[in-house]
Amino acid sequence: MIFRQLFDPVSSTYTYLLGCDHSRDAVLIDPVFEQHSRDMALIRELQLQVRYVLDTHVHADHVTGAWLAKTALRANIVLSKRYGVEGVDVPVDHGDVLAFGNCALHVRITPGHTNGCITYVTNTQDMAFTGDSLMIRGAGRTDFQAGNVHDLWRSIREQIFTLPDDCFIYPGHDYHGRTRSTVAEEKRFNPRIGGDAQEKDFVGYMDNLGLAHPKFIDIAVPANMRCGRPATEGLPEEIAWGPVTVTFAGILEIPPDWVARHLDELYVLDVRDLVEFDGELGHIEGAHLIPLDELRERIEEIPTSRPVVTICQSGKRSGMAVEILLRAGIKDVANVAGGLIQWSRLALPLDDVRPPGDWSI
Repeated sequence: MIFRQLFDPVSSTYTYLLGCDHSRDAVLIDPVFEQHSRDMALIRELQLQVRYVLDTHVHADHVTGAWLAKTALRANIVLSKRYGVEGVDVPVDHGDVLAFGNCALHVRITPGHTNGCITYVTNTQDMAFTGDSLMIRGAGRTDFQAGNVHDLWRSIREQIFTLPDDCFIYPGHDYHGRTRSTVAEEKRFNPRIGGDAQEKDFVGYMDNLGLAHPKFIDIAVPANMRCGRPATEGLPEEIAWGPVTVTFAGILEIPPDWVARHLDELYVLDVRDLVEFDGELGHIEGAHLIPLDELRERIEEIPTSRPVVTICQSGKRSGMAVEILLRAGIKDVANVAGGLIQWSRLALPLDDVRPPGDWSI
């Protein structure tokens, strides 16, 4: 199975991407609104088709990216039916199964942190995505959103601790850099509910956490009761000037054929050296040459009246050029995907026209 664990440093939220390596069907668990571009880049690069976007619960510390993912991928939003949330496509309850290719997630209702918390367990019972019910050496607070410490005790003991000891625990958050645990570890070492803890011990521990009110609860919960759909339509930071995508590495890229059709509207910045500019690959008509090593010192030469597209041999140096331009405050910028190697491979027009050849490296 394809598996990726992603992290949002602001809310310390883990997002999980699971995919069937045969069918390429996938699910996305607990996406974060602000990390939408990152998630879409990874899904695109891995060539996955997301069938379901799942939240383990209605979050109080961040806004879910579920609606954004549904809009971009035509995926179905999944959440516990116990919330009655607007916009949910698949309201699930205990025992329901969500299949993606040859893989599946089984729904276990684990209330206590909130009244609708879910733990998603793989059909092979080797991975459990516990949200805020059971965390690594911890458990979700129970003092808001219809939380109940006794319910959480039963949820962990009866639904999570009954999984195989070697089942990996993947929580919704971790604030100390820990990425996963196992059922056996938590049964033995969890200071709140592990070892010889009795329900009274767990209740006493949880009732005396003394935690501050979540900072974003007044924003996050109302938004998450709409599956993260914003009050105004449209994707965040939507780029209007061209079909720009963001790679998983965070580089803004644009297709070379689109650039070729819109050269009159763009400032083409070639960041190779002069020998390369006049060399075998040639250069795009009207391109402006500023070698990458000189770009920071010559940044004032770059116009802001039209979008800037950067290019080099393979798209690597020009990707760095995009970062330099963005840091300088030039916003309408993108890297030509694949550089001049891909440009020539597609036989797009050059200033120095030559017969197409094998531009592979």
